[in-house]
Amino acid sequence: MQLNVPPDLETLINRRLSSGGYTSVEDVLRRALEAQDAEESWTDEDRRALSAHLEEGYLQAERGELIDGAQARREIQAMKENWRQGRLPQQ
Repeated sequence: MQLNVPPDLETLINRRLSSGGYTSVEDVLRRALEAQDAEESWTDEDRRALSAHLEEGYLQAERGELIDGAQARREIQAMKENWRQGRLPQQ
């Protein structure tokens, strides 16, 4: 298949390629299309849940209920460990 792209789109593709995160034009297009598919698979309920979660985070920040980066990393690490423990085979 041949694809004719306008200059502005070609510039975007080339910018992505030069970032080093992509190996080819096909890689850029594949990832973009896969991301679009993933976004389209979200239900309205998924979008509402995400929006509510973001709103709650914003309100917490307004109230000054923030944690520093080190604390965030510790909490994320603990969540990962709990997740891993839950995936271990039961003996």
